[in-house]
Parts: sequence; structure tokens; C-alpha cells
Amino acid sequence: MNTATSHSTTLAGHHAVVTGGGSGIGAAVAQTLLRAGARVTLMGRNAERLAAQREQCEELGDVACICVDVTQEESVANAFAQAGAVDILVNNAGQAQAAPFTHTDTALWQRMLDVNLTGVFLGTRAVLPGMLERGRGRIVNVASTAGQIGYAYVAAYCAAKHGVIGLTRSLALEVATRGITVNAVCPGYTETELLHASLEQITSKTSRTEQQARDTLLRSNPQRRFVSPQQVADAVLWLCQPGSDAITGQSLSISGGEVM
Repeated sequence: MNTATSHSTTLAGHHAVVTGGGSGIGAAVAQTLLRAGARVTLMGRNAERLAAQREQCEELGDVACICVDVTQEESVANAFAQAGAVDILVNNAGQAQAAPFTHTDTALWQRMLDVNLTGVFLGTRAVLPGMLERGRGRIVNVASTAGQIGYAYVAAYCAAKHGVIGLTRSLALEVATRGITVNAVCPGYTETELLHASLEQITSKTSRTEQQARDTLLRSNPQRRFVSPQQVADAVLWLCQPGSDAITGQSLSISGGEVM
């Protein structure tokens, strides 16, 4: 069944927060959870982008938006206090930046850790006490195949995403008997602004055209195609629905067979 066109209400009565919800994977996840009946709060740094996404989502259900910087402890605490009780948290906010290891300075290293790993920690810490009190919850961390294998020139990003998977596994064990599941989805190259930025970086630093750059990235995918945001959103929905209770601590690769 294609959940993109499904109008199931399996998540009715549940409140979901999606960080990085203004575009790309986050926007697709938010729309998919709304279609499943959840109330959704979009979080992100860009107020205009969040407002535009909320307008697109309003016909699907109850949606709100709150500005947050996931790297800042106080900002996260204030945003989640404003959001109220959360049943589903999708830690999607992230950023990738490439550089040879010898050109990876401490600022780039720290930025990748702050956005991709510390942001997951802070968001999860904000919602977990309430989930434990209510005895239920779903936490889905949007990691990457970069958390499962290595890629050249993105050591800091890979390290951060590997950290997300380690956090996912550890927390899943801590809360395994408390009605809460913690999982990660690991997309390969996905048709988002992040991918377009990677393509621009390749073309600007090499003599390759955009199509040649695309072909280079596609070679890593056995299906020879990029992942769509909706395919990632469908996997997130499955992990949030009733019936996925036995799935926890997992890192689901959505990569056309790149990671097995």
C-alpha cells in the first residue's frame, strides 16, 4: 500500500514533532503523519519556510510550527515546552558538509556533531520524561547510510551519523520495557536540497557536469536511482504505527540495496 495516498487514521490522537520539518524528508514525513491522523508540529530554524510548509499541510490535518535551533539547549527546551506532550518524535534536522580530512577544521567537525548528533540528543531528552510517564512513545532518528558505512571526504558527517545510530541502540535498550521504541532510518542519496548541494559541490570542484555528478553518485545504488523523500517518510510511518512495537534499536537502510 502506498501511504502517500492512504487516508488511514492509525495515529489519531497522537502528537508528532518533526524537526527540520520545513522541506525535504521532514516535510514528507510531516505530511505522511498528518494523513495517518496525527497532529503534527513542525520545527526548524527558518520561520518563513516553516510557515509555507504549514500552509501546504493545513488541508491534511492539525499542524503547527515552532522555530528552534536544535544545537542550542535553551532553544530546544523552550520549543518543546511550547509544543506540549509529544507521542512521536522524528529527529530529522541535519546538515552535511564535505571536506578532505586534512582540511576538516575543528569548527566544521563541531558543526557536524552539533547539528546531526547533539540535536538528536537534545530533542530526545526533551520528550523522553513525558513518554516514560505515559508509558508510550515512538522516537525515529533520521540518520543516513553514512551512519552505517564510510564515505570519503565527509568524515565529520559520518562520525556524527554513526553516533546517532549508537545513541539509538543504547536508548532502545534503556526503554525497551517502558512502551517506547527508538529506531533510526538511514536514507541513501535522497532527492533533497542536501543532494543538490552535494551535486553543486562536485561540479564546482571538478570538471564534471551535473549529469556526470549524478551518475557518479547513482553508481553506489544497486537500483541506480535516488531515494525519494516519500520513501523515507513511508518507513518512518511504519515505525510509528501500531504493530511495530517489536521493532526497536534498528537502523533501517533505505538505499536501494547499497547497505545490506
